Amino acid sequence: MNRKDFLRSLGFITAGAAVIGGEQNLKAAGKAMGIPMEDPSMTDPEVDFPVKGLRASVNGPVKVIIIGAGNRGRTYANYAKVYPECMQIVGVSDIRESRKNAMGDNFNIPEEHRFGDWSEVFTVPKFADAVVISTPDDTHYHPCMKALEWGYDVLLEKPVAQSEKECTDIAAQAHKYGGIVAVCHVLRYSPYFRAMYEAIHTGLIGKLISIQHMEPIECRHMAHSYVRGNWRDSKKTTPIILAKSCHDLDILRWFVGKPCRSIVADGSLTWFKPENAPEGAPLRCTDGCPHEATCPYSAIDVYVRRKQHLGVFDLKDSRDEQEIMSKISDPDNVWGRCVYHCDNDQPDHFVSEMVFEDGTTASFSMEAFTPYGGRRTRVMGTTGYIEGDGTTFTVYEFRSDRKLIWDKKLSDIPEYRGSGHGGGDMALVCDFLEAVSSHDESKLTSNIDASIESHVMGFRAEKSRLSHKKVKVSK
Repeated sequence: MNRKDFLRSLGFITAGAAVIGGEQNLKAAGKAMGIPMEDPSMTDPEVDFPVKGLRASVNGPVKVIIIGAGNRGRTYANYAKVYPECMQIVGVSDIRESRKNAMGDNFNIPEEHRFGDWSEVFTVPKFADAVVISTPDDTHYHPCMKALEWGYDVLLEKPVAQSEKECTDIAAQAHKYGGIVAVCHVLRYSPYFRAMYEAIHTGLIGKLISIQHMEPIECRHMAHSYVRGNWRDSKKTTPIILAKSCHDLDILRWFVGKPCRSIVADGSLTWFKPENAPEGAPLRCTDGCPHEATCPYSAIDVYVRRKQHLGVFDLKDSRDEQEIMSKISDPDNVWGRCVYHCDNDQPDHFVSEMVFEDGTTASFSMEAFTPYGGRRTRVMGTTGYIEGDGTTFTVYEFRSDRKLIWDKKLSDIPEYRGSGHGGGDMALVCDFLEAVSSHDESKLTSNIDASIESHVMGFRAEKSRLSHKKVKVSK
């Protein structure tokens, strides 16, 4: 008996529970019976859709400039280390000397192609095929518009821009100059969401009727990024529905395959405010807070003890607790602040409802107060139902009572190991390189117009939240 047969014998698969929450107990029981519980996949053949390889089919390496050499820029550039025959990093721009030179040294970029501000890239003749724009949210628009004008194709980190008009300007600029713009909606490139898309669109659940989708941010991630961190101020970046959840709006639009007709939303910043600070809490966690030992958002606990979200600190040694402590103790370091004493305005809960062109409905919920991240999705069709937890999903067929499980681990696909966003990061770069090499945007799962449409949904959702009214999206 293998792992899958063992689970069937216990009724987990037929019940659709798919070992949620009981994995450790099941492994122990299986081991006692001599059953190999590390069998990497339980995917049923009917939903075992092909997974595209990550080696891009290109006519020689595509030459790329990285504008913004932070975490996301480094992630996309890493593709060139794995597949140098497909991608070559020939230039870098970053206002931080350390990041610029680290990437420059890593890819042997000549000094004349190491730039500070993004604008410097466009002071020399065109020397690459494409640029990756992975700068902060407020510096997406201008470098993207300039890159398209200069004839570069663009891999553009989300969100596209800070306003609906800027987003539509970029789409118009792409059409004007015939450029390709691939927005980094990486989830739609992951094997998990690609398989769920196929399950919906190959007729396994009949006609799509409705979707329920939730993004649990995870409590410490919320505190790090949207209370203390770079996306805390919606006016300086974008509203959280775009800064965090434009992926999710994109997934909903992609699954439905029709324009969104209207949207209504609500939500607020409820908890991370001065009036909720415990008595005696100082402005910084490192200033002797009497609640540090019990606060779930303590900077000392998150960064020093748990060593989470350390990419923002440019550490020499991520294991050096004294170095981390010195970073968050610095009065100018935003990540050492008490979460109740920050200059944040992003909602910590956000709900919305959408109606699409054919009457399909979708509800979306973004929640800060969860112990885990990822996505949770339920899809309702006329002859079946899908439920997924971000790594595994089950298809339920009404008439046959069959339950088909998709549970393909990235460890099943060696080249996907280590690729972030469930494998989507490297798969996105692969498709982008193929699109650039052939100058064919159909190689992407989304063109710029579809990407902008989901952004418009986000801007209209924020308008609805603030006005407490339903808002039209498409005519």
